[in-house]
This record gives sequence, C-alpha cells and structure tokens, in this order.
Amino acid sequence: MIVVERTLAVKAAPGLVIGYLTDFGNTATWDPAVRQATRTDTGPIGLGSRWCQVSRIFGITTELSYTLVEAGPGRLVFHGRNEGATCVDTVTVRPVEAGSEVTYRVELEMHGLAKLATPVIKVEFEKLGTAGAAALTEALDGRAAEIHFPTAAPHPTLPPLGQEA
Repeated sequence: MIVVERTLAVKAAPGLVIGYLTDFGNTATWDPAVRQATRTDTGPIGLGSRWCQVSRIFGITTELSYTLVEAGPGRLVFHGRNEGATCVDTVTVRPVEAGSEVTYRVELEMHGLAKLATPVIKVEFEKLGTAGAAALTEALDGRAAEIHFPTAAPHPTLPPLGQEA
C-alpha cells in the first residue's frame, strides 16, 4: 500500500477549508495529476455524493469513481476505486491561530498486476503529494475570499460558512 500524507498551514478559516474540500471536484484545480473531476450525481453534496476523477500519471490516464463516505466536523473521507486500484483520501482540518492546519492523506492500494508497480508509483505519489500540498495552499490562501461552496444550503454535518470546524 502507498501512503502519502502532507500537513499544511493556510490562512483560510476551517469552515472555508472544509467547505472547499467537500466538493471533490475542486481537486482538478490543485492536484497536479488530476485532469478532471466531475460530479456524477445531483443534489446537495453530502454523504454518498459521487465524482469521476480523471488523472494522468506516468503518461497513463486513469479514471476512479469517488464517493464521500464521511463528513464530520474537521474531517472528510473519500473512497475511490477502479479495476486497478482502491484509494482513500482523508482530510482533517483543525483551527490554528493564523487559520487552519490541513492534513491530506492518500492511501492507495494497487490490484492485480498493477501491484508490481507499487514501488515506482510510490515515488511519483510522493512528488505529486508535495506539489499538490503547495498548490492546495496557494488555492486556499490566494483565493480564500473567492472560494465557492458546492451548494447554497449548509451541509448538515459541516459547520456554517466561516465558523470553526
């Protein structure tokens, strides 16, 4: 299994961070491997919401179907899957004096013959994790006032806009 985790400090308040990251479609704006992340269901984003994420790694394009499986104060968990891999993205956000501390953890389990490539993929995921953390920091800090939430209605398990997570 490949595990990559990065912790970053951002100026945005925890409620803004959770609101932004709840919409997994936003990964396309900051994750360097993601080419597209499209919501595949409708209605307000909540538990069970789904996205199709198209990524490109080592020149290979792959699609994973992601589902939001946990959304609580300061924590989000997304499960992704295709025939070659299972991925769990866990986000934790905690308030700090200057804004928020965000920990983004990716656990990737390769299946079948793809498992043989795990050591090489791990090296690439470490690089992508570092680049993604920098891009996410920039996205949250540089555009904190412009962050758009997935729905106008507050998520039932998330704090209202601007409140601490």
